[in-house]
Amino acid sequence: MLVGERMTRHPITVLETERVEDALKRMRDNKVRRLPVVDANKKLVGIISEKDVLYASPSPATTLSIYEVHYLLSKLTVREVMTSDVITVTEFTPIEEAARIMVDQKIGGLPVMRGDLVVGIITETDLFRVFMELMGARESGVRLTVLVPEQKGILADMSRMIAEAGGNIITLGTFHGDDPTNRLITLKVEGVSKADLQAALKPISVEIMDIRET
Repeated sequence: MLVGERMTRHPITVLETERVEDALKRMRDNKVRRLPVVDANKKLVGIISEKDVLYASPSPATTLSIYEVHYLLSKLTVREVMTSDVITVTEFTPIEEAARIMVDQKIGGLPVMRGDLVVGIITETDLFRVFMELMGARESGVRLTVLVPEQKGILADMSRMIAEAGGNIITLGTFHGDDPTNRLITLKVEGVSKADLQAALKPISVEIMDIRET
């Protein structure tokens, strides 16, 4: 899966010359937490988030009156508080690479570029949706998590036995186990009961960690 398949298209942007107050209102009106910042030629020059606005606001301990605070904020432009060193991806970046960048850089979103044009944005919310899709969160079936040895053919054996029992794997995810010799596999299976699924996997060396109907 690539970023272009799950990004938010036609992202809302803000001009670098606009007031911070207007950018914040746009975020709240559209229920987003960050906006790509562009110049008059629509070229990406930065990104602004609610956090940037918060850091730009005076401390609650300030001696300024509410009117003075409002006046100072009304004069701030997006250019003055935005992050100008923007990390971006393209539509063809693998979705897991975008996730890795966000985790490593501790950021919540990445503008998606096509040359100099901002064509989308991929955020933590988009990645949560991908995770829900990967785990079949909205689909019914038997959810199974097994601890398996890290060896060739184990997944093929599991798939064969589930199919022979009449089951159909609709989602599958693999995760690190408790040491390098094993791995956790979580599946969502339809067309088979919980009891039949457990019985089908008995002949192979897997440890059922969790099984439930969802």
